[in-house]
Amino acid sequence: MDLNWQQMLFEFLGGLGVFLFGIKYMGDGLQKSAGDRLRDILDRFTTNPFMGVLAGIIVTVLIQSSSGTTVLTVGLVSAGFMTLRQAIGVIMGANIGTTVTAFIIGFDIGAYALPIIALGTFLLFFFKNKNVQSLGQIAFGFGALFYGLELMSSGMKPLRSLEAFTDLTVSMSSNPLLGVVIGTVFTVIVQSSSATIGILQELFGQGLLDINAALPVLFGDNIGTTITAVLASIGASVAARRAAATHVLFNLIGTTIFLIALPLFEKLVLFLQTQFNLNPEMTIAFAHGTFNLTNTIIQFPFIAMLAVIVTKLIPGEDSLVEYKAKHLDPIFIEQSPSIALGQAKEEILRMGSFAVKGLEETNEYLKTKQSKHSDAAYQIEDAINNLDKKITDYLVDISATSLSGPESEKHSILMDTVRDIERIGDHFENIIELVEYQLSNKVKITSDAMDDLEGMFSLTIETVQKAVNALDTNDHNLAREVAEKEDLIDKMERKLRKKHILRLNEGQCSGQAGIVFVDIISNLERIGDHAVNIAEAVLGVE
Repeated sequence: MDLNWQQMLFEFLGGLGVFLFGIKYMGDGLQKSAGDRLRDILDRFTTNPFMGVLAGIIVTVLIQSSSGTTVLTVGLVSAGFMTLRQAIGVIMGANIGTTVTAFIIGFDIGAYALPIIALGTFLLFFFKNKNVQSLGQIAFGFGALFYGLELMSSGMKPLRSLEAFTDLTVSMSSNPLLGVVIGTVFTVIVQSSSATIGILQELFGQGLLDINAALPVLFGDNIGTTITAVLASIGASVAARRAAATHVLFNLIGTTIFLIALPLFEKLVLFLQTQFNLNPEMTIAFAHGTFNLTNTIIQFPFIAMLAVIVTKLIPGEDSLVEYKAKHLDPIFIEQSPSIALGQAKEEILRMGSFAVKGLEETNEYLKTKQSKHSDAAYQIEDAINNLDKKITDYLVDISATSLSGPESEKHSILMDTVRDIERIGDHFENIIELVEYQLSNKVKITSDAMDDLEGMFSLTIETVQKAVNALDTNDHNLAREVAEKEDLIDKMERKLRKKHILRLNEGQCSGQAGIVFVDIISNLERIGDHAVNIAEAVLGVE
């Protein structure tokens, strides 16, 4: 009997591991095939809640994880790329998209799992083409998903003769809330509703659960899957916590509605099963799909109300900055190119303020090594790239109109300034990567060298801030100060390089530490060059 228990446990846990790996690996392969444009899909196609639902479905089908989509959404809300209302639509769509996995499982092709794995391995190992390798990854993950299910199924078969399990299923049939709790807890532990729904499909397929017990567990699985987004939002912005709370609220409301209408829902599921001659696994897939689709249809008109509720539940002013372009109204381009240039300048000043903030966060990361600072700097770099694209497109549209001589000169200066600020973002991103290299390789930088870096960083941040202020006020004196500061940065870089060589000769620091140090001061010197470019553009405007 002990051996049976061991075999049962090993097969179930091993099968669960293979299943989860299969889902993840297949999702990664699909993501690579999609060209990693998922964030773009979410950013671009969420102009209204309905588009948000569609974007949520597409992205979740591509990465095979509603939790993954929700975490991505929480990140975008946190970075200010998406409003809470848009995020609610995406979360609803993610819940529909995740049902695709259950439908895949519903096609009983477990017998072909091993040949599919073999095909995936063949494509992965014998082809160098990246697209073919991505297909191999999808096939391998797809096969592993079914092989994991077969192992779990085999491990669960002995449960039939276990009296305690039979008693539990009887209790769940008579008490739906118990089923909801079991489904929730299990999904919270596994952190994948696809896995727990897969297990539910197998239990129902083997007759270990009847429909009365299976449906409440299904509802619980949907509540449990929200834990990943909740964990992702801990320590994030107020807006991100609200997005995660919406996911929980959406599934709790849906479960309440469906528990009230449970007898009716059971009849509908059994009707679908007989009408379309569905196998037990596909029956659960249809129940899962119906639950999430109906839940979205019911709650979609109340998106604004959901946003109000979570705002009341999680109070507080959100400190995040709106990273989307604010001033680029296309109506000015035709009516008054002069005003349009002014609008573009306002947006460039916002971009410049982000560059200063990004440098400050990078400096904090260098000093404290806390990942919250690198995360913030990466988000700001994303925002700078986004604004760079939007402002450049806007300026290109302006150039198609008839500009006067001074306007044309101003236009060309703004074009150059955008490029300089974007390059500042690239340089502080380089510095973050250098600090990450330092951390992963346990490179020790001496306190003397850290003091030098702190001094150069402070000077560089001050110089960039003055360059942005000079652009804002068109102050020539300020612009000349920037040129003087940049001269100091150049001198400091040369001086610090010499100091570094002395430390190296005296054996105070390693070669690796030297590479990190020299690359950081080199990036700071280049940032100074871009700041002086902005100042020189100001001096050129009379």
